[in-house]
Amino acid sequence: MRGNIKHKNMKILQYIIMSIIAVIMIFPIIWIISSSLKTMLEISQFPPKVFPKSPQWENYKVILSDPQLYVYLKNTLLLIVWNTVGTVFSSALVAYPLARMNFKGKNLVFGIIIATMMIPTTTLIIPQYLMFSKFGWLDTLLPMIVPSFFAYPYNVFLFRQFFRTIPESIDEAAYIDGCSKFTIFTKMLVPLSKPIFATIGVLSAIFWWNELLQPLVYINSDAVKTLTIATMTRYKFFTGNAQLVTWDKLMVVTTLMIIPPMILYLCASKQLTEGIKTSGMKG
Repeated sequence: MRGNIKHKNMKILQYIIMSIIAVIMIFPIIWIISSSLKTMLEISQFPPKVFPKSPQWENYKVILSDPQLYVYLKNTLLLIVWNTVGTVFSSALVAYPLARMNFKGKNLVFGIIIATMMIPTTTLIIPQYLMFSKFGWLDTLLPMIVPSFFAYPYNVFLFRQFFRTIPESIDEAAYIDGCSKFTIFTKMLVPLSKPIFATIGVLSAIFWWNELLQPLVYINSDAVKTLTIATMTRYKFFTGNAQLVTWDKLMVVTTLMIIPPMILYLCASKQLTEGIKTSGMKG
């Protein structure tokens, strides 16, 4: 009896702790959404109030009626689509022979690919900038799109691990039927690997939706900017030596940027969990 009461009390304590953590995690999102419905005066008042006195839906009307917003959105979507397509298929093609074929130096090649993950991305920015400058690609989306077609090490690792969980008897049966390695890959492995394709696709899409550093380095023209850069530059004004940020408009754009990744994650959460879980099942 006492054991049951103790177990019940522990459960209650766990729920209380998880609820507190959940509130702490979700509060910034609530604050952003609430601030998007405030006036500038309400945002700057002290002590601050969580909810607006009178919701300012006009803030959303102003932002959504800005034609430049849709230019930024188009550029961001182009970046997402090309990068997702490029990284998914190039990483899968690199991972396939590493997982399903036997050749001399296979483990060495895989080790080198994994070792490149230890190189900080920021250290590559200057060499890449100089290289893309010589190509004449600056102020375009090409410096961010083209590299995705040469596979990313982490994605190669996930694909390889997932491919290794698929029974090799499938390949052997296909060989007997006269299938080539490429046919086995496209007709058999790809359909069986939908969870990992979905996982890499979603992770790539969310990454490029939120990416700031690379667009900030490579893009100057307003016509090529993405939404992340727009949140930094479009809603700031200079009055003399002072910088004024229209926080109400900035919070509207931030709120709008939060929604798509949340919807995408909720729709693909099952595939994400299955893809990552299965990728770690076989060493």
